[in-house]
Amino acid sequence: MSPAPSPSKRLRQEAERAAAGFPALLAEAGRIAASMAHGAHGRRRPGMGETFWEYRRYETEDPATSIDWRRSARGDHLFVRETEWEAANAIYLWRDGSPGMALGSKGLPTKKDRAAVCLIALAALLTRGGERVSALGETGRARAGRAGLEIAGRALAEGPGAMDSVEAPDLPRHARVVLAGDFLDPPETWAARLSRLSASGADGIMLRIIDPAEDDFPFEGRTRFRPAGAGANLLFGRAQDARAEYRRLWAEHGEALAVIARKAGWTLITHRTDRPASTAVMALFQALERGAGRGAA
Repeated sequence: MSPAPSPSKRLRQEAERAAAGFPALLAEAGRIAASMAHGAHGRRRPGMGETFWEYRRYETEDPATSIDWRRSARGDHLFVRETEWEAANAIYLWRDGSPGMALGSKGLPTKKDRAAVCLIALAALLTRGGERVSALGETGRARAGRAGLEIAGRALAEGPGAMDSVEAPDLPRHARVVLAGDFLDPPETWAARLSRLSASGADGIMLRIIDPAEDDFPFEGRTRFRPAGAGANLLFGRAQDARAEYRRLWAEHGEALAVIARKAGWTLITHRTDRPASTAVMALFQALERGAGRGAA
């Protein structure tokens, strides 16, 4: 019998397994962002937002011209003076980490991986345009440049995606938020969550990621359905007999989400994992440009 691995070795192995998918996700997101970059322009506008917002500590990715030397002279650290417009144009990204996001039909990515790729690609486009990004609830304040992309990207690929980040958000006022998930919780639950986000002054986009099997219900004959989380299995002798009712309930759920988003002033974008991720990324970027709306990608 071989000896059990030491705690440090076991933790290192677990970390390596957890990180294994990140380079591939980052590479896919990078390809998407590169293919779109020529048509996507930064959303920053010169001459806007001169109202003082706050001082924060200088970081290596900040340009030297952003240092407020008068404030820095009062102590031992360098400080950057941020304007209200800069604070308002930080983008906070959240990828749902719930068990149901692990679903993926044969030959297609899981919903979790597709959500991560879309958000990382969006973050790449935003940081190229000078925007600041953060993984909501996981990476703290929004950061610009390559460092901002790397920190947020790793959290979006590997982080827990906890619902607490949405239900108890810690956001500056006027922040833009992009939520990527399947939104399968009851619509009234999502209405309450969006209400809390809006109360903090945030608005944003819901990227609804769905697997084709969820949308089409292609099942035939004897089929057992296993819940992603807790709960009993469901066994159908003739799954096709449930198709019409399932599709009706599925459509009602989607319509309810659309109503909730519209009332909250948010954008709802629906994306199937059998379609190119680039279509969702472009829809996200355009929605940030134009404001609230509804679409499919």
